[in-house]
Amino acid sequence: MTISPISPLVPREGERLLSGWGRTAPSMATVLPVTSVTDVLAAVSAAGPRGILARGLGRSYGDAAQSGGATVLDLSALAQVHVDTAAGVVSCGAGASLDDLLRTLVPAGYFVPVTPGTRMVTVGGAIAADVHGKNHHVEGTFGSHVSSMTIVDGRGEERVLEPGDPAFWATVGGMGLTGVVAEAAFDLIPISTSMVSVDTDRTADLDELMDRMVSGDDAYRYSVAWVDSAHPSGRGVLTRGDHAPVERLPARDREQPLAYDPRVLATVPVVMPKGLVNPLTMRAFNEAWYRKAPKHRVGELQPIASFFHPLDILQDWNLGYGPAGFLQYQFAVPDDSGHLVSLALDRLRRIGAISPVTVLKRFGAANAGPLSFPQPGWTLAIDVPADVPGLADALDDLDGLVLAAGGRLYLAKDSRMSPEMMAATYPRLSEWRRVRDEMDPDRVFVSDLSRRLLL
Repeated sequence: MTISPISPLVPREGERLLSGWGRTAPSMATVLPVTSVTDVLAAVSAAGPRGILARGLGRSYGDAAQSGGATVLDLSALAQVHVDTAAGVVSCGAGASLDDLLRTLVPAGYFVPVTPGTRMVTVGGAIAADVHGKNHHVEGTFGSHVSSMTIVDGRGEERVLEPGDPAFWATVGGMGLTGVVAEAAFDLIPISTSMVSVDTDRTADLDELMDRMVSGDDAYRYSVAWVDSAHPSGRGVLTRGDHAPVERLPARDREQPLAYDPRVLATVPVVMPKGLVNPLTMRAFNEAWYRKAPKHRVGELQPIASFFHPLDILQDWNLGYGPAGFLQYQFAVPDDSGHLVSLALDRLRRIGAISPVTVLKRFGAANAGPLSFPQPGWTLAIDVPADVPGLADALDDLDGLVLAAGGRLYLAKDSRMSPEMMAATYPRLSEWRRVRDEMDPDRVFVSDLSRRLLL
């Protein structure tokens, strides 16, 4: 046997090995920084046979923001921010991160309309994945708050899209496959402090947790539940709240009610041969996390960063899963199929797929995006190491249950769904393809995800 002296994953000049946050399927691409819309136009016009793709901060979990052999645009320089404080609207470059925005917005008395569980995502990525947060049951997805965006389509043309245009909704949730978002404008939430008033309830089992969410979530702007995936009962911790008014602050904090300075407290080491996440450590962690939560507490003041982005205090936390990486399985199902939450937890627990991050939320109404993920009902997200024995078969079984229930999986988290599952669970896929083909007739925009799912 002859061993090649050069690994196929060794980058050539200008190339980089890219992966999603789960680190499960890296691929090599030429990364091209751009500093203006003019640069984007030129890059799209010069796209090669493997196509082109925009990439933000790489926080989609699977293969959505990578494209083997293609040109991948680094939009981080497109980060200008302009806040209209009178109108409560922000205009910014697609490369601006929510972290960038919040450091400007919070001291000015505003909050982003929707944030996922990390602030380390770009505005372009938030639109492409149509991210949701703890307030979907009240205020919908990020894309629902965008008033306009500037994109470069597959014809190499600059276009301004607004919500009345089908191309707008094909781009919202379109995973970067309709064009490169360069700029966007969206509305903001006015706030008077940088604190959140939080009510916490620790529940004995999953039934109690879900009952509390159904009966009480409408009284809160934000709601999220952590579930103990190691415990057969599905016990959990429910936290709900809203932005705190100034009068709720202690007197010593009222002089600077909008102080905001989130910090990274630790970094996971790069070398983690076996990973920190295994059944033994996760049972111990989940037990401690459940026990530390109060059984019932009302009106606790928590900083914005602690309530919305608790994992961001640990830089590179994804490395804790070890060299095999991890995946997140996130599904949405209608209210009448809420029993799938229990079935999924049980199925994964039986093979030792125990997670420190298992999140349950309620979704409100869907928006007009053909590929937008949320639909009314339940969504469960569970992070598991990618090398758990039997994981592939377990997830295939769960796919079948989600499909039969009229549910779907989230493209921004997916790393292993089949094309058949995609077509069956996104019934407006053909509608999206018609608009995409008008925007990108030569299929210039391609990702590893789009190849895998035959989009």
